[in-house]
Amino acid sequence: MSTVAVHSYSHSVSYVTDNILKSFKDVLVHSGLDPQKLAGDHKVLHAGIKRWIETEYLESVTLEIYHPKTDALIRRWDIAVSYAWSSDAGNFWVDTDAIRYAIQKLGLHPAEALYRVVVKNKSGRPDVEGWSATDFRSTDGMVRQSIGTGVEHNGLSANTSYWRPK
Repeated sequence: MSTVAVHSYSHSVSYVTDNILKSFKDVLVHSGLDPQKLAGDHKVLHAGIKRWIETEYLESVTLEIYHPKTDALIRRWDIAVSYAWSSDAGNFWVDTDAIRYAIQKLGLHPAEALYRVVVKNKSGRPDVEGWSATDFRSTDGMVRQSIGTGVEHNGLSANTSYWRPK
């Protein structure tokens, strides 16, 4: 791989990482939730997501929105990463309207809801400071809705879906 292709792949990784986190910020803001925690955790979130995309261990990034008293999942947003990168692809874009439209259909989240970011990695992934193992909250009683590709950069893409009550 030439130096130009390495630089381009690194740029693609940064672009996709930045826009995954921006997509979650958009979900929070358009849902009426405070994105301050996401902003406060940005450095750690960015470092982990970027590292695991670079090494192709990242399968998906999830934003869980849950009730603080019952710990029950209210809504879940998944962004799955696809590794079809090519220096010849030449495409880069972000679809923020799809998230906004989905939130309009779903309505606002309760103002007291909490959230966290969880990732799914392939086995053997490198450790990243600030990250630890956890389990996803149950999606029992929920149905998954696909929005489609939300971020694209030279074939490295992120596909968005959300979970809602049945």
